[in-house]
Amino acid sequence: MFFITTIFIGFFLLRLISLAISIKHEKQLIKEGATQYGKKTSMLLTLAHVAYYGAVLYESWSKNITFNAYSCSGILIMLFAYAMLFYVIHKLGPIWTVKLYIAPNHQIDNSFLFRTIKHPNYFLNIIPELIGVALLCNAWYTLIIGFPLYCLFLSVRITQEEKVMRKL
Repeated sequence: MFFITTIFIGFFLLRLISLAISIKHEKQLIKEGATQYGKKTSMLLTLAHVAYYGAVLYESWSKNITFNAYSCSGILIMLFAYAMLFYVIHKLGPIWTVKLYIAPNHQIDNSFLFRTIKHPNYFLNIIPELIGVALLCNAWYTLIIGFPLYCLFLSVRITQEEKVMRKL
């Protein structure tokens, strides 16, 4: 259990680093006159993310899960997810936030990754991250119940982004 918790905390710290980057970018975007869309959805996604992380950890502790092949698979998936997260942050630079902001003169990234995979932050980071952390912790109930619920909020966010981006 100690090993799983330690790995979990390490990944959670990476998530907090990405949040700090987001906050820094958000402040700059606001100074530049950016407009935020989908505030309620952003709040719900944040709450869902924290609840999901809490649920997988609780489920792991309550079952006294020990590190196993599922945990190892979860680590590999999460390594991929976080590599994609920081690559997307690098590619989008100062316009990347966890919230939906559109800056004046907002430019859409048309590089290979964004042309090939719509919303790589969601499909290559968030979804694999949630699957990976559930596997790490062997949190089957959270994966079966919590993951589809989270995906409902995520689908709302994707729809909002699509609508806003069409205007650009």
